[in-house]
Amino acid sequence: MPHTSSASAPAPDLIRKAVAEAVGTFVLVFFAVGSAVFGKDTIGAVGIALAFGFVLLALAYAIGPVSGCHVNPAVTLGVLLRRGITTTEAVYYWIAQLVGGIVAAALLKLMVSGFGGVKDNTGALGTNDWGETISAGGTFVLEVLLTFLLVLVVLLVTNRAAAPGFAGLAIGLVLTVIHLVGIPLDGTSVNPARSIGPALFNGGDSLTHVWMFIVAPLVGGAVAALAAPFFETAVSTGDTDPTGADVPA
Repeated sequence: MPHTSSASAPAPDLIRKAVAEAVGTFVLVFFAVGSAVFGKDTIGAVGIALAFGFVLLALAYAIGPVSGCHVNPAVTLGVLLRRGITTTEAVYYWIAQLVGGIVAAALLKLMVSGFGGVKDNTGALGTNDWGETISAGGTFVLEVLLTFLLVLVVLLVTNRAAAPGFAGLAIGLVLTVIHLVGIPLDGTSVNPARSIGPALFNGGDSLTHVWMFIVAPLVGGAVAALAAPFFETAVSTGDTDPTGADVPA
C-alpha cells in the first residue's frame, strides 16, 4: 500500500528551489547589507549600491536556472500574479526568503556583537527607516516606485522574447541604480526579506517601522505585475511567464 502522506509532501524539485531561494537571500542580505554594516565609512553609498547590484547579478546566473532567483518576496508576488509560479511555490519561496534573510541578519548581529568585535558603521545593523531625510509618506511613494522598477525589469527581461543571457546583467544594474537613489533617503529596501531580518535584531524604531518596508515593496511588485503585459512581446499566445523555476535568469 502506498504511503498516504506522500501526496501532500512537497516535490523534491520544490524543496530544491526553496533551498536556493533561502541561500540566495542569505547571500544577498549578509554580503550586500554587510557591505553597509562593515564598510559604509570606507566604500560609501556608491560602494554599497554596487555591492547590492553585483551580488544580485552573480546570484541571477548562479541560482536563476534553479529557482528564477527571486530572493525577494516582492519579486515572487509579481511572478505569482503573472502566473509564473503556483501559489504553493510562492508560499515556499516566501518562507525560504524570510528564513534566509533572518539567518543572515543574525550572523551580522553576531559579527557586530562582543563575539565578533566588528564595528557597525550604520549604527542600526543596516536597517531601513525614515525621519531624517524623508517623511513616512515620501518613503511609501519611494519604495513603491523603486520596487515597481525592479520587478518590472525582472518580469520583462526574463520574458521569452527578451535577449537571452543578458537578464542577470540588467537586473543587477537596475538594483544598483535603485540603491543609488534610495540609500541617501531610507537606506533602500525594495525587498521585505532584506528589511525584516535586520529590523528583528536591531529592534526599536527599526522594528516599529518595518511594516512600511513590507507593505510598500509588495504594492510596488503588484503594480509592476499589472503593468508588465503592456510592455511584453510574447513569442506566442501559449507562452507562460518564465521567471519561475528552471529558467535561467
